[in-house]
Amino acid sequence: MAKNIELLLVESVENLGLVGEVVRVRAGYARNYLLPLGMAEFPTDERIAELQSARVEAAAKADALREEQEAILGKLGGIVLTLRRPTNDKGILYGSVSQRDISDALVQGGFNVGISAVRLSVAIRRTGNYDVPIQFGKELRESITVVVESESVIEEMAEDTPADTAEAPVEASQDSDVAEAAADASAEASDES
Repeated sequence: MAKNIELLLVESVENLGLVGEVVRVRAGYARNYLLPLGMAEFPTDERIAELQSARVEAAAKADALREEQEAILGKLGGIVLTLRRPTNDKGILYGSVSQRDISDALVQGGFNVGISAVRLSVAIRRTGNYDVPIQFGKELRESITVVVESESVIEEMAEDTPADTAEAPVEASQDSDVAEAAADASAEASDES
């Protein structure tokens, strides 16, 4: 039976509270994390009064951050993010698309979204459309659509060939279209059964 302990937060702790708040936590969390790292201490009336001004500042910063995050989520509504990655002929990626890839693409697009805000349960390893939640805190949440497309190796080879052999890449791209159509047909057949 774990006993709860009251502690005074010396600094703001995500999902727990702001600086200057008195919170109840389990003994192990206090003993193993908050107290050794200096994030909390046992509350006294004098220390609570000392941290009151820091608490007001932290609350103002938290409100400003929340407004910024709400604005970002408002802009993210309906966003379709397209990522191109090298794949094999079956649509399986050579590697994966992770939280970092999605976060980097959003930051490059002008959205200040950190890696921890991208809630991807497992890395994406196939081409297709995926709904990916972006979440700030507990209640600020929005989903975006991530489209993972194949980056064709044949197209890159066509760009590297000299102009006098321009017909060969065209034939290769037609074969590529036939292979993609065959792969799509086999995928539909397996879905129907």
